[in-house]
Amino acid sequence: MSLTASLPVEAQTAPKPARSATAVAAGEGGKLQESNEWTVGVAGGLLEGTNIRFAAEMAKVLDDRPNLRVLPMVTYGALGNIEDLLYLRGVDVTITSADVLDEFVRNGTLANIKNRIRYICSFYINEMHVYVRPEIKSLEDLAGKKVSFNTVGSAANLTGGIVFDRLQIGAEKVFVNNSVALEKMRTGEIAGIVHVTGKPTDLFAKFKPEPGFHFLPVPFARSLQDYYVPTRLTSQDYPNLLKPGETIETIGVPQVLAVYNWAPETERYRRVARFVEYFFKRFDQFKQPPFHPKWNEINVASSLPGWTRFRAAEELLASSRPPVADGAVKQQFDAWISTRNATGGRRMSEDETKVLFEQFRDWMKRDGQPAR
Repeated sequence: MSLTASLPVEAQTAPKPARSATAVAAGEGGKLQESNEWTVGVAGGLLEGTNIRFAAEMAKVLDDRPNLRVLPMVTYGALGNIEDLLYLRGVDVTITSADVLDEFVRNGTLANIKNRIRYICSFYINEMHVYVRPEIKSLEDLAGKKVSFNTVGSAANLTGGIVFDRLQIGAEKVFVNNSVALEKMRTGEIAGIVHVTGKPTDLFAKFKPEPGFHFLPVPFARSLQDYYVPTRLTSQDYPNLLKPGETIETIGVPQVLAVYNWAPETERYRRVARFVEYFFKRFDQFKQPPFHPKWNEINVASSLPGWTRFRAAEELLASSRPPVADGAVKQQFDAWISTRNATGGRRMSEDETKVLFEQFRDWMKRDGQPAR
């Protein structure tokens, strides 16, 4: 006799679904609405990247349930985050790279993309890390060799691919998780990896150095001067991989806090607008320990070429700008700041500058000085 034939009939019959299984049917409709009404999903990135840490830190600082809850999400990265913003339920805000929209336009994969996506603010800089085996001495040596650009959809996939193409480095691109790719480097299967993320990243900061493995410099060539900026990796960033005082020149790409271009009368617009309001009002909290030091690189009012700001963010920034009547005073103040910086004075933080401007404006009014 077969085993199946010996089983009781009940074991071969799928159980009927329980009645009243939904929250509404269980009398929990209010809790269901409260849990979803003001929850904002933020697509961060891969676990070994910096963007997911920023998403998690926003969740900590902006949490004000039931008025606002921020839900950080582990995702595939810069390219994938834009597609998630367009298509994935529950994604309201994303962190992506400044070069992403032009890449979609160039490939023609997402129609009318620049009108569908808006930005809240320009974020911090993600540095390009190129880590290679001992026999590789320059980027040119990677031509024809396997180089991992992290997983498909990641910032390394996006920015790394663009940079290699513009510098005409004909590497054989493979897409493997960085932790796995490092193991393949040890066996010689892969010549190097590209990782685009904010320094210092745990992938390298906690990596046991291998004899001869090293970072390669990435030149700030003319072909990279649209979205990219020159930067460097230092021994302070990676004391386990760089000698004291050693620096590696590389390039970086600004990150962007982006949203879908919702119409103002929609529920999704109101939800994201509330997120923006909390983000701007509590922004100074991010600049304090234990939060990531790169928060101090961010100027929420700075513009981003090639992008259009989200309406709610633009309105909030406009309401905080000095009145038009103060324009001449602001010009005088800015000229003084420029002179001070040029003569070697300590550069003040954005908050210090704002406070000093208010004091300067009050002094001008009290002293009766005309604004010229």
